[in-house]
Amino acid sequence: MLGFGLREVGCFAAGVLFGTAGIKVLSSKDAKKVYVKGTAAALRAKDYVMETVTTIQAEAEDIYAEAKALNEERAAEEEAANAVLE
Repeated sequence: MLGFGLREVGCFAAGVLFGTAGIKVLSSKDAKKVYVKGTAAALRAKDYVMETVTTIQAEAEDIYAEAKALNEERAAEEEAANAVLE
């Protein structure tokens, strides 16, 4: 004998039954509508996130450009001050 008791066989049969029922539920028209709505919501969220990322990226580029210009201006002032001292 393989060592399977009635309990193990019953659990296996219950698993197969629930698995088969689960597949039917997951492939039903109602489930498909839920999947479509969930996917549509995820796509909308992705679009919103991408818009936000683009905005943040543009702001970061502006900050970087202003900081770079400020450093160049500061370096020019220091160079002019050093030239006067010499």
